[in-house]
Amino acid sequence: MMWPNITAAPFLLTGFPGLEAAHHWISIPFFVIYVCILLGNGMLLYLIKHDHSLHEPMYYFLTMLAVTDLMVTLTTMPTVMGVLWVNHREISSVGCFLQAYFIHSLSVVESGSLLTMAYDRFIAIRNPLRYASILTNTRVIALGVGVFLRGFVSILPVILRLFSFSYCKSHVVTRAFCLHQEIMRLACADITFNRIYPVILISLTIFLDSLIILFSYILILKTVIGIASSEERAKALNTCISHISCVLIFYVAVMGLTFIYRFGRNVPEVVHIIMSYIYFLFPPLMNPIIYSIKTKQIQHGIIRLLLKHKFSS
Repeated sequence: MMWPNITAAPFLLTGFPGLEAAHHWISIPFFVIYVCILLGNGMLLYLIKHDHSLHEPMYYFLTMLAVTDLMVTLTTMPTVMGVLWVNHREISSVGCFLQAYFIHSLSVVESGSLLTMAYDRFIAIRNPLRYASILTNTRVIALGVGVFLRGFVSILPVILRLFSFSYCKSHVVTRAFCLHQEIMRLACADITFNRIYPVILISLTIFLDSLIILFSYILILKTVIGIASSEERAKALNTCISHISCVLIFYVAVMGLTFIYRFGRNVPEVVHIIMSYIYFLFPPLMNPIIYSIKTKQIQHGIIRLLLKHKFSS
């Protein structure tokens, strides 16, 4: 059995190389973005919990997405702001491995959440009369538990192996948070399994999820085209716009980061760093904004919430 080597030397995180003098200024937009993410997703969770008109499968799946975005933010925020604000670069090996575990697990969870939301739209448009009987509370809970289990269990093998490696090379991490692909390169050990397993895992989770979502929307579009009324067609498509926007933002960011990592050896390191921050900050920032702008039920919920506080004060 592999046990964590708690006596291993700590790792050193890095902000923006060459821009250390400007870290205090760089921290300002990062702090604003983090606060917006926390407020936006927190507001969604509060609305869905307290507004009974939002107690539907679609919004339960949106809750999963918001919780995932909050967890990603709370996982990266302490080390990023620590590096930028007070130049606190040191992180224990166990803390680094655990941060990598949560970051990668939550990426798989986010993909799974978007997949369940596509399933919700698929049933709502393709089989609306059976929507309530298919997406019961029990089934919604089962899907949610399955999504989280898939994410947190599937990543374990490669993270556990990190604990067994020795690290005799540099302990400097090129970002303000820990990622598996970077930590394994610092190991003085056979990392063949840690190279191959993530490729297989991404293919069977994130890549496969994206294909299923694409196929589901092809079937949805086929159904919508068959609707006689143009008004009903527009209404059906409008219920999908928010989800499609979130899907595009997430998977474009994933593909961009993957291509940069796999084929961008000649790309400046700052591009790698910026792409990683875009991947971890842009989807959690945009998801609540998109749903607040494009979903009338959430807009009405926000109005009711504001009126309630206005009259209560």
